[in-house]
Amino acid sequence: MIKNFVEELTWRGMIHTVMPGAEEHLMKSMRSAYVGFDPTADSLHIGNLVPIMLLAHYQRCGHRPVALIGGATGMIGDPSGKSSERNLLDEKTLRHNQDAIKNQLEHFLDFESDAKNAAILVNNYDWMKDFSFLEFIRDVGKHITVNYMMAKDSVKNRISSDSSEGMSFTEFTYQLVQGYDFLHLYKEKNCSIQMGGSDQWGNITTGTELIRRIDSGKGFAITCPLITKSDGSKFGKSEGGNVWLDANRTSPYKFYQYWLNSSDEDAEKYIKIFTFLSEEDINALIKEHNEAPHFRVLQKRLAEEITTMVHSKEDLDNAIKASEILFGNSTSEDLRKLNEQTFLDVFDGVPQTQLSQSEINNGIDIIAALAEKGGFLKSNGEARRALKENSISVNKEKVNEDYKITSKDLINNKFVLLQRGKKNYFVLQIV
Repeated sequence: MIKNFVEELTWRGMIHTVMPGAEEHLMKSMRSAYVGFDPTADSLHIGNLVPIMLLAHYQRCGHRPVALIGGATGMIGDPSGKSSERNLLDEKTLRHNQDAIKNQLEHFLDFESDAKNAAILVNNYDWMKDFSFLEFIRDVGKHITVNYMMAKDSVKNRISSDSSEGMSFTEFTYQLVQGYDFLHLYKEKNCSIQMGGSDQWGNITTGTELIRRIDSGKGFAITCPLITKSDGSKFGKSEGGNVWLDANRTSPYKFYQYWLNSSDEDAEKYIKIFTFLSEEDINALIKEHNEAPHFRVLQKRLAEEITTMVHSKEDLDNAIKASEILFGNSTSEDLRKLNEQTFLDVFDGVPQTQLSQSEINNGIDIIAALAEKGGFLKSNGEARRALKENSISVNKEKVNEDYKITSKDLINNKFVLLQRGKKNYFVLQIV
């Protein structure tokens, strides 16, 4: 059953421009549409989540999504909003990145079922690698004028920019290569729609123009808005750079925290874009949130939905437990369940000092660990007073003056967590 894709995207705030006739075209029968992904890394990041969600909603509305890995175009560099060219990738790296990206897309798209609208993955390197330069300019280039290409905003902005060193011929031809992708998929996969961010409009319409001029066909373009944060900072970036979908690059804990820390305004926008919750459910959540914003209902549900989708329910549960270690009534057992990366993420910014393995093997007196050796507290006297007040914990368990820290206290064989009161933490790292 075909559902109205444009209508679904509209209430979610995911429509920027729809080419005239596209909605009617989609309502007649199952159609194929593609979105391109840059394979210059072996992981996508949350900046890619909008086009991923476009494809996922597209499939849920009964249509066939096509994910294109830009093996050829990724070697060139898209001038849209960028100021530098990309490095050439060798084919082995390209294939590795493609496989890794497909694994991530499988969290959102059904590639494997027998359904008519099962997703497919293609790589434009496969049809571009044997295309000679002479063939390309003869069979493709002659159909698009330089005047047409120069009129594109992405080209005009680069050429007219005061700080720009101009645009290379390689980058200038990018829209032709991407346009040819659309033509190729139109002819080979009956793919009649290309989707992407609003900055891709010029490249996409070059494709529709090639389809019209070379194949006398009709292709359509649908774009979504570029996501911005309410405070003006760039969406998808944290202090450490990109927020990746790969757990080895961005831990599920940090991923969860990114969404949990969204502003109220952003959370209301994001929960429509980055979840599959219904309009009714989202409106109920917004109402509940507005009645008691301090409970952060929207942020919690958003973080839960998207962390489960990108990672797993188990990763979500672990991220929630890790979050509670700093602020909740967690135990030593909870602490010991953290892997090394999550431990470092949870206690990022907490003061720490290094001690030798031999010191731990011999056992370190708690007073020395707090003061002289560790430096958590200023003096032995302060350490004794804190211990007498019963305010010192080792790995979340209260200790007294007689306690000795030994290798049995090590978390991940290298950390000991000291705590004074509820919120003062200190990490001993054993090297």
